[in-house]
Amino acid sequence: MKINDSKNNAVNLGLDKTAVDKAAADKAEAANKQASASIGSKSEDSVTLSPMAQQIKSLQANLGTENVFDADKVNEIKAAIMSGQFKVNTEKVADGLIQSVKDMLGEKP
Repeated sequence: MKINDSKNNAVNLGLDKTAVDKAAADKAEAANKQASASIGSKSEDSVTLSPMAQQIKSLQANLGTENVFDADKVNEIKAAIMSGQFKVNTEKVADGLIQSVKDMLGEKP
């Protein structure tokens, strides 16, 4: 069971905290270099995607190219808000909130 943190001990022993941090960073960098070297030497490994994963990947690529929202409509709403002409339909908002809660609770309309 580890009682004390090694960094706290280093500070309490009069060691410079930056020196302790630098030593830890150097150790991590050496581990990364070793991992990179071992990865580079294993060129025979390969990965194949299942048909479902390939389908998901193609759907993701298609979604990335499509607009999720109508930019013109957003600009119209921004302009209406700035000019003070935007009106909120409170009944529509309330109905939407109620429907969302029903959906979350699993009720059918």
